[in-house]
Amino acid sequence: MKFQLPVILLATCPLTSSAFLNPSSFGIQKSAKSSSTLSMVLEKAPKVKKLSKLEILKTKSDHLTNPLKEQLVTEEISVNKDAMQILKYHGSYMQTNREVKGKKDFQFMLRLKQPAGELPPDLYRLLDDLSAKMGQGDLRATTRQCFQLHGILKGNLKTVISSIMNIGSSTVGACGDVSRNVMTTPAPFASPEYAYANEWSKVFAQLFRPMTPAFSEIWLDGEKAASVEYWSKDVEKYNVDANMVQDNGRGIILPDSVEPLYGDRYLPRKFKIGVTVPGDNSIDIYTNDIGCIVITNDKGELEGFNVMVGGGMGRTHNKESTFARAADHLGYIPKEDMMEAMKSILASQRDHGNRDVRANARMKYLVHTLGVDNFRALVESYFGKKIQPWKEIQEFKYNDWMGWWEQGDGKLFYGLHVDNGRVKDEGDFRLKTCLRVLVDKFNLSMIISPTQSLVFRDIDPKDKDEIESIFAEHGIVSLEQVDPLARLAMACPALPLCGLAQTEAERRMPSYIERVRAMLNKMNIPEEEILMRMTGCPNGCARPYMAELAFVGDGPNSYQIWLGGSPVLTRTAFPYIAKMKDEDLEATLEPILAMFIQQRQAFEAFGDFCHRVGAEAIEGYTSNYVAGTVTA
Repeated sequence: MKFQLPVILLATCPLTSSAFLNPSSFGIQKSAKSSSTLSMVLEKAPKVKKLSKLEILKTKSDHLTNPLKEQLVTEEISVNKDAMQILKYHGSYMQTNREVKGKKDFQFMLRLKQPAGELPPDLYRLLDDLSAKMGQGDLRATTRQCFQLHGILKGNLKTVISSIMNIGSSTVGACGDVSRNVMTTPAPFASPEYAYANEWSKVFAQLFRPMTPAFSEIWLDGEKAASVEYWSKDVEKYNVDANMVQDNGRGIILPDSVEPLYGDRYLPRKFKIGVTVPGDNSIDIYTNDIGCIVITNDKGELEGFNVMVGGGMGRTHNKESTFARAADHLGYIPKEDMMEAMKSILASQRDHGNRDVRANARMKYLVHTLGVDNFRALVESYFGKKIQPWKEIQEFKYNDWMGWWEQGDGKLFYGLHVDNGRVKDEGDFRLKTCLRVLVDKFNLSMIISPTQSLVFRDIDPKDKDEIESIFAEHGIVSLEQVDPLARLAMACPALPLCGLAQTEAERRMPSYIERVRAMLNKMNIPEEEILMRMTGCPNGCARPYMAELAFVGDGPNSYQIWLGGSPVLTRTAFPYIAKMKDEDLEATLEPILAMFIQQRQAFEAFGDFCHRVGAEAIEGYTSNYVAGTVTA
């Protein structure tokens, strides 16, 4: 170990009645002294716990170098378990097709780092070529605004990753116990607020990037990349590197010459950041470890940020100490203090997050256990300043930004819906080819949306008709032809490649959309737009626990049913059914929809209705329901 975790002393720890975790698991103790504030005490804990195997692995990896470096040059088509863990920090997961029997066909998924979801034309051309030559022929847009390539063989990993790095992109920090891809609203409006959100998402991506030379040493043979990361050019004026290492003497900066913010153990778990503007919740802001909302004055000048903390989706079936959680409002931070405040939040989680129980390692559990007020005091002990009260802002709305929009600078942008983020050619549907034609002909930049779709930006209005013709020629239907249920839906990849999947998601979601659509039509409520999400396991990659109606895989052809999320994505849903077999979808949903028809308030959305009446009332109604007796 290169640093000693400080101990937090406090007079009280106001756990709520629903708290599942013991504060001592975070190194939190009751003080013998009478004190109402949290204070950092730079002294050894009474008892030093033994490090977990994964924490030891990170410490011994020489800042994410070994044993990956040695494993990549073996003749095996796979890497060992320790190298597989380190490889995640380099942006890759080792996978195997679970539907292929016999000897495992190990392959690798590679995830890019794309702050703000930006995808320059040259990068798309490269990814299109790499996926065709060295992948499985398609691309997958994720729910965190970046592309994944599947089907890469071990022997091609170095070629693929080095090519991405040399064109000015990266896979660093796309996975692992570090800050992940920083999200922002995908709408490229030419307004000050949207420009600030875009710019500061890149500031935070730079501020929290891993600094280890392992990436260039392994993938570029120690050489510098041919091009600097494209987003770094946009934030040069912020002097991010100097701000990263600025030391206020309060324990943020570690005595580690390689990783001054992360140290040799990095974070307890993944760390997610999102940035948006007031009123725009296209990014599911409440699901992030840190959510930032741009605050401007009447002249459109940036003043600071409202900051929320402690959101997160992942949970484990049958383990009540794990749960999905919407973020709490921490407060307001002026722009000049923002980088230091963000470092203080990260340091709070780095030093006090649960490294003993990985299932409880996300920052949401630290915030939940302490309560947001005590967590704020903890952050302030690093920050050295009081965090100001949250500023009132307009209510959030949800918009996927699909279709044609005026940017505000004479140009247009177009949001193209992509079912479950899969960019492929299949029969007459030739989306992958279509994107290449558009990029080559118009040199268009794209933005990956938080709902796994694509936004083309900076379109000359005179090109609109030709672009629509190209879509039609490649079998891409107009937005008006897309079922609103499909526009609102998301699903994770799940089977056959995800090692955690317990059942189908991406491949099953289209049929569930069709089946729910048939039910809505049959019950005479075809105008209802229900936000549905599906995952193949409880880890929550498609953010199901925020949906109005969610299907969470819990076994072969079986799902948990969650109800009552907000249509504007500001609260979590509640579990309704522990296990629903695929064939029982209609029998399960029809009575809930019937109750909705009979008892909804004027203009009440499905998720709001379920939240208002609650699980017990729904269960009571459905127990006496006779199939086919209710229509609108």
